[in-house]
Amino acid sequence: MILETLNLMHCNITSVVPEVMPTATVPILLLVCFLFLIWNYEEISSIPGPGFCMGIGPLISHGRFLWMGVGNACNYYNKMYGEFMRVWISGEETLIISKSSSIFHVMKHGQYSCRFGSKLGLQCIGMHENGIIFNNNPALWKEIRPFFTKALSGPGLVRMIAICVESTKNHLDRLENVTNGLGNINALNFMRQITLDTSNTLFLGIPLDENAVVLKIQNYFDAWQALLLKPDIFFKISWLYKKYEKSAKDLKEAIEILIEQKRQRLSTVEKLEECMDFASQLIFAQSRGDLTGENVNQCVLEMMIAAPDTLSVTLFFMLVLIAEHPKVEEDMMKEIQAVIGDRDIQSNDMSNLRVVENFINESMRYQPVVDLVMRKALQDDVIDGYPVKSGTNIILNIGRMHKLEFFPKPNEFTLENFEKNVPSRYFQPFGFGPRGCVGKFIAMVMMKAILVTLLRRYRVQTPKGRGLKNIQKSNDLSMHPNERQPLLEMFFMPRRNVDKCQDD
Repeated sequence: MILETLNLMHCNITSVVPEVMPTATVPILLLVCFLFLIWNYEEISSIPGPGFCMGIGPLISHGRFLWMGVGNACNYYNKMYGEFMRVWISGEETLIISKSSSIFHVMKHGQYSCRFGSKLGLQCIGMHENGIIFNNNPALWKEIRPFFTKALSGPGLVRMIAICVESTKNHLDRLENVTNGLGNINALNFMRQITLDTSNTLFLGIPLDENAVVLKIQNYFDAWQALLLKPDIFFKISWLYKKYEKSAKDLKEAIEILIEQKRQRLSTVEKLEECMDFASQLIFAQSRGDLTGENVNQCVLEMMIAAPDTLSVTLFFMLVLIAEHPKVEEDMMKEIQAVIGDRDIQSNDMSNLRVVENFINESMRYQPVVDLVMRKALQDDVIDGYPVKSGTNIILNIGRMHKLEFFPKPNEFTLENFEKNVPSRYFQPFGFGPRGCVGKFIAMVMMKAILVTLLRRYRVQTPKGRGLKNIQKSNDLSMHPNERQPLLEMFFMPRRNVDKCQDD
């Protein structure tokens, strides 16, 4: 079709060009016409999105992701072109989807079980074809996933309740150690310390310096976020990525030291069944030849960072929302007292804490931390009438979907949004299907156990006039608050003192 058009244009142009025109002019005109046709041809697509524009479009769209951050760029493009649209990242066609039916389709089918990202960036942080989070080799990922599934379900899930209660109590007993001169507490770091301690207790069991490891996890996440979509040329300029490489190396080395201590402990223990946690299972799998040492180190690293990286931020946002909505806090406390009374929370209580669960769900919907999922199509497919070629990158904009469909008050924080049963296709904070979050059940258990234990002893308040909307956030790989602002600080007031003041 293009050649036929070019032949016609060639005839038309040469017939009107004066004979005195220089010979080189005709080829130049033909080249311009050819580029114009290619421009228009590339823009003709059944999927909405910016034009190719002779390669300028892909450069602009990738640049926008690097400049704005992944989350912000996805929201920008969905708002501009619709809930199913196309851009380019690293020259590869990438779909950004915030339509519930399309998201459900992608999550459900195994042909979308692969992730995407910069190979060099993932190699730098140890995730390229390794671990579970961003392992983009489906075969290797399937071999590793059962270790996580076993550790995060069954007896481990039940044990985590008591571990969370004990860890939260211990940290609250030492609250003065993290309280500044004004009586404020960095609530985000406090949640990180608790979640790191619980993860270490259940999955590794080696004493560690919480403050030092938390800082290394923060720096590792910054490197992960910064390198995930960087073009290859970025890694040819050493001074640009060296600090990120060092951040990744620092955490890897710290985890390797802890694993080596675990190996030594296993070599001297008398009853192995008493130490068969996640790290032990991996170490013995390596001794059988099922895993490499690199696999073991990366899997332990990812298990240790999961809660301090995202769950802690989720809990922090929840504490801010509780401080902003005293009626919600009152309803939660009434339920906690009715269901639990004066004892610690137990596994049988989980299903009876409906108000607490609705609060957790509404918090994750209204102020998500992980609000997007990155996948790659492994086969040709059709999604809601749009053709999708094998190799196409896909970003599921779940955070936007949660505010577009089904919920009666999508732009408000209210438990009314969960008064009725919400179909799973409209609410997916952890995803589902073959590559859904393997830790979604234990995450819910941890959030309930930590929140209930904390709220029974303390009431949380933010500095006057400061709320969730005042907190500066970056929406890149995930939604994180700006660490350099004082708005992360909160007051923890003993509940008995508060109740006594209210009675007086």
